[in-house]
Amino acid sequence: MNVALIPVFVVGLLGSVHCAGMCGGIVGALSVAPSVGRVIPVRVAAQRAPVANVLAYNAGRIGSYMVAGGLAGGLAQGAQAFATLPALQAGAYWLANLMLAALGLYLMDAWRGLARLEQGGRFVWRGVQPLLKKVGPLDRPARMFVAGGLWGWLPCGMVYSVLVTAMLSGSALHGALVMLAFGLGTLPMLLGLGLMGARLRGWLASPRVRLACGILVLGFGLLGLARAAGGLPHGWVQDICVAPGAGA
Repeated sequence: MNVALIPVFVVGLLGSVHCAGMCGGIVGALSVAPSVGRVIPVRVAAQRAPVANVLAYNAGRIGSYMVAGGLAGGLAQGAQAFATLPALQAGAYWLANLMLAALGLYLMDAWRGLARLEQGGRFVWRGVQPLLKKVGPLDRPARMFVAGGLWGWLPCGMVYSVLVTAMLSGSALHGALVMLAFGLGTLPMLLGLGLMGARLRGWLASPRVRLACGILVLGFGLLGLARAAGGLPHGWVQDICVAPGAGA
């Protein structure tokens, strides 16, 4: 399957405004900058954690995304019908781009349908969350890496929307690469949250910022839908569509 990684990276970058609410609490608690409040029930050994801790946390988080992407891609790889039925393949491309459009609306606070998907992911989180308490005080990079790897399984509609694209890659390796590109896209924002704490989190909560990012992600989804429908030619459009079409 032809899945462009650069647009996936951009979607992660734009969608990371959502991370300020989902992951901003733990990142702020572990921040090297002063933080306002600690909404995540984990033990933090010091008010000012070293930069290495923030990097380790994000490495673990992205690693968990790659595992999920590998599982999604491997699932599609194992489904022989997916590779042989054009109609099913085309339907999956439509679904992937619809999920991107839904993500854009979600970021804009125009439609909260992805929140229902997060409800479905809670059964996984119920099994993972107790493990966070066993990690111990988050006072060293190794523990931060484990905490990030566990926190990556937090129910998140944004992650789920990109996992559909990872499934389209058709293999475990390519699915992991899709989620790596997505995770790297979220990295600048979450590193900023770790280094700047509540100051950046307040800016990201601005409705104008969320609206602008949501419109751009929505544009990716609509462009992909138009391409999947055959309404746009090949060429440069192919390079900026996350899931350009079954015939690509």
